[in-house]
Amino acid sequence: MNNKIDERAAIKKVTASIYFLQICSILLAGLPMLVGVALNFLHRNDVQGTWLESHFDWQIKTAWITIAGFSIGGMTFGSVISLIAIIGTVAYLVFRVTEGWSALRADRAIGE
Repeated sequence: MNNKIDERAAIKKVTASIYFLQICSILLAGLPMLVGVALNFLHRNDVQGTWLESHFDWQIKTAWITIAGFSIGGMTFGSVISLIAIIGTVAYLVFRVTEGWSALRADRAIGE
């Protein structure tokens, strides 16, 4: 029983770490985002069927949309489209991390 509690605490720390990596992506050109999504896929089986599964799904979707937004911003650098893409992507990322981290701290699934 105690071992199961330790596993849950460990995977919750992984989930929190991924949110941290996602927010660090704002300053580090999205690179921590790739580490975070790799961790999501590495530990996906560990959260299957638990309330943390919704966080992993949320984080993976956040990662791919953020990477796409930063890519569009980079490919159109120097234009108005770039500015809109980067500002929109940062706002999206901050919203998603804030929502996710708040739910995680409350020990609840996303959307509850």
